[in-house]
Amino acid sequence: MKSNQSLGKLYIVATPIGNLNDISQRAIETLRSVDIILCENTVHSRKLLQHYQIVPKRIDKITDHQTAKDVSGIAGGLLNGQSVAYISDAGTPMISDPGGNLVSFAHQHNVPVVPVPGTSAVITALSVAGFAATPFCFLGFFPEKAQDRRKQAEVCSRSKQATVFFESPRRI
Repeated sequence: MKSNQSLGKLYIVATPIGNLNDISQRAIETLRSVDIILCENTVHSRKLLQHYQIVPKRIDKITDHQTAKDVSGIAGGLLNGQSVAYISDAGTPMISDPGGNLVSFAHQHNVPVVPVPGTSAVITALSVAGFAATPFCFLGFFPEKAQDRRKQAEVCSRSKQATVFFESPRRI
């Protein structure tokens, strides 16, 4: 196993949710400085990068559907000292977004993982809810199957906490 000095760093970078101006200066600087930008969708991510005139040295797609071997091939530069930023289509990777395989790879190889925070859809929505929103429970995306959705809705209806979940506009 290599020492941390010869390893790169993996930056988990939050991106805007809807409004491209909702990005931190730190996120922009990180995306400009890394050797590789990994993303959920290169077409979608290039729009953000072009908006901020960020020209990636390398950009590649990585998803949770890829095998550990795929991830090691794509993210192998981390083991050779390259810095890598991972972004999802909107929000923070790993929060109802892909990224688990990549972060696991980094931890398994002692690669430092650095969060670059940004906009949070959950906190943003709770801040304007108009009622006491703490404590709250975040459930991610509601289940796809109707029967599973009903069961989850029943559990939520009995909760005394504010409950937040994501849902696709196509399924509402």
